[in-house]
Amino acid sequence: MSEYKELTLKEEKKDLSSLFEETLGTFEHLGSEFEDERKAISGLKERLLNERFHLAVLGQFKRGKSTFINALLGEEVLPTAVLPLTAIPTFLLYGPKPRVHILFEEEKEEEWEGEDREELTNFLAQFVTEAGNPENRKRVSQVEVFYPSSLLRAGVVLIDTPGIGSTFRHNTEVTLGFLPQCDAAFFLLSADPPITEVEVEFLRAVRSKVAHLIFIFNKVDYLQENEMVALLAFLKKTLQKEIGMDTEPLIFPFSARLALEGQKRNDPTLLHRSGMDGVSKYLFTFLAHEKNRTLQFAIARKTVDVLESLIMHLELLLRSLEMPLVDLDERLQVFAEKIQEAQRERIQIGDLLQGERKRMVALLEEQAETLRQRARTHLLEIVATHLNSRTDNLEAKIQDALAEAIPTFFEHELTEMAHAFEEKVTEVLGPYQRRVDELIEAIRRKASELFDIPYYAPKSSEAFTMEKRPYWVTHKWYTHFSFLPEGMLSVFLPAGVRRGKLMKQVNEEIEELVVSNVENLRWATLQNLDQTFRQFHAALDERLEKTIAATHGAIEKARLRRIEQKENIAEEVTHLHSAIKAFTELRTEFATLG
Repeated sequence: MSEYKELTLKEEKKDLSSLFEETLGTFEHLGSEFEDERKAISGLKERLLNERFHLAVLGQFKRGKSTFINALLGEEVLPTAVLPLTAIPTFLLYGPKPRVHILFEEEKEEEWEGEDREELTNFLAQFVTEAGNPENRKRVSQVEVFYPSSLLRAGVVLIDTPGIGSTFRHNTEVTLGFLPQCDAAFFLLSADPPITEVEVEFLRAVRSKVAHLIFIFNKVDYLQENEMVALLAFLKKTLQKEIGMDTEPLIFPFSARLALEGQKRNDPTLLHRSGMDGVSKYLFTFLAHEKNRTLQFAIARKTVDVLESLIMHLELLLRSLEMPLVDLDERLQVFAEKIQEAQRERIQIGDLLQGERKRMVALLEEQAETLRQRARTHLLEIVATHLNSRTDNLEAKIQDALAEAIPTFFEHELTEMAHAFEEKVTEVLGPYQRRVDELIEAIRRKASELFDIPYYAPKSSEAFTMEKRPYWVTHKWYTHFSFLPEGMLSVFLPAGVRRGKLMKQVNEEIEELVVSNVENLRWATLQNLDQTFRQFHAALDERLEKTIAATHGAIEKARLRRIEQKENIAEEVTHLHSAIKAFTELRTEFATLG
């Protein structure tokens, strides 16, 4: 990516960033009692600068995913091989120097750092290829590659996903569960053949899970012009008909091979022939632009809310220092009654939340039992299919079939359960959040009325959502069977008796596997529920406490300073007038961006 395009992205943040710098500079003239507001503004600034665009790259085996990513990076960073890559997600993030971070299932880690690009690729190949890590025997859970690419520096995180239709069937379920955490996804196709049944089936499931889906028609350098035109028309028609896409799909003709070569040679002609210009322009002028605009809008509105709370805090402090002490005492007494009322309601909300948590846990137990029954039925049906086939090595074939079916089944159930609980928790907690919002607004409105200062209703939404990790999560599903080799006596048993013994053992094994895997899922969901309710309750308490501190607390501090006849109150009043003016002007500027 050119430096010009990289700068274009940065210009999107320039005005807002300079406003943040000016705002934080204004805090230098205030005391430590405004530290919460300063931290809130600083946190919003960091969020603006550090927000990343998660871009997944999807595709079937041998469509050229790794070469495509290498072309975007401008170097052969990811290994490309005849054999498929393992079922390990690879995250590519910006770093000033090349570095690789390997995470294992056993909670250990390994790192590589250096300047040699070929050495980096060879190190990666030990963990992400079937040749270096067959069937992921090294138990790698995730790989992070940090690289000094201008695309990554602009805030894009590329995510190389396991190829669909290769290695393990449950890769598809893992990928589908991860996609909602991505902002967009590239899906690679090519002419050999243009699209398969596996891809069609996968895309049907993908459509509703990713906001922006862009198709890359790779390897066009092997086609004649008329062939490419015909295949593109065929692909558009197929995607609309078979996938059910309402609008015409966005498909970029591309040659990852030529693009990578053009990047390495810095050859504009080769890059243009490869189709890189179109992909680059789309990334920087649409996806990244849209993400930044949406982010800027949300951050600017939130900043306006913080500044309005700060201005109210300053106004209350100023009025408390200026008005007659008798008037101040009378108004403070009335306001204290409002605060006590809010505190009583906060305790009631805490009690009600405990009851809601218990009901959610009871729902989880019901769903876990339903899942156990579904899992038993599903796995026994697989066993019955093999028992009716009368094949040789029956025990081994049953074991292999179940070992393959278990991750696929439970990955799907995990995604469905997580989605269902996210919706339910959001539904349950929403009214409590709105009630605390109303309490906070009532406190601020009462302060505004009593002390005759401007009141601003909050503009931004604090809608609650369950926390999601922006990373791939590898779950350990239990698939091990302990079938014992048949003894000599068992071989000579009648077929019916032998079948009965086998079914008894299979039932015992399935029951153990069902219990273990459902408990694995149930326990993870329970931990997430507990953490969610704890964090939610703590966040509500914190918001209410900060509102009380910025209103009632500020007034009491001003009253105390006046009773103690502290010096320089006149000077403090002058500083407050100046700060209110400065922050009000900044609030107006932020409001124009939000």
